[in-house]
Amino acid sequence: MADDLNEDDVDSNSPSSTNSSTASEMATLQHPSFQKLVPPLNFCPVEDQLYRSGQPTPINFPFIADLRLTAVIWLELEEPSEAFVNFTRVNRIRIYHLGIESGADVENDEVDPDAMARSSGRHTRSTNPWDQLPESSIIRALDIIAHKDNYPLLVCGGMGRHRTGTVIGCLRRVQKWNLASVSEEYRRFAGSRKRVLIELHIEAFDTNSVCVDPEVAPPFLLN
Repeated sequence: MADDLNEDDVDSNSPSSTNSSTASEMATLQHPSFQKLVPPLNFCPVEDQLYRSGQPTPINFPFIADLRLTAVIWLELEEPSEAFVNFTRVNRIRIYHLGIESGADVENDEVDPDAMARSSGRHTRSTNPWDQLPESSIIRALDIIAHKDNYPLLVCGGMGRHRTGTVIGCLRRVQKWNLASVSEEYRRFAGSRKRVLIELHIEAFDTNSVCVDPEVAPPFLLN
């Protein structure tokens, strides 16, 4: 499971520190030791150094900073918030936008913060947020999860229920969980908003489409 979170000590009484604070500096890893750490909506460890959640907001940034993330998988159709993109940029966290349709290019998926505004609304095919996550995006997400160089890693999107649950559910299929356990985990986060079609989508996922390379896979995929 996830490592214990470590807080960075910052001299909050230093006048120079207070006077020179900028929006960018506030997004860095350091935060006052007395600051309350607030996890994002539906945050939960999935495996060691692998986490899931809804989209982090500025109040969650000190908590997310303590995870020392290497990468984020973003699963919604729309771009992540500008504040979150700036946070990942300042903290040198790769962010992959995989919530696009099957007709889009999922190989070139790393977010360019400077091009974020220009790319808004350029998705092909459906832009309905209720649509299921395309299989190409699921496979790409699992390929990222299956490479230890991407850890610590956060899988997130919107409320962290359906699209996030789809990817984690398909990961559990790759881990050979039984379907009852996979569905129980999905429903735990989806609650009364659970969707039968998503459970069927997870059940029908072809686990053979994901290649787990023992040379680069995290330990939990080798058990």
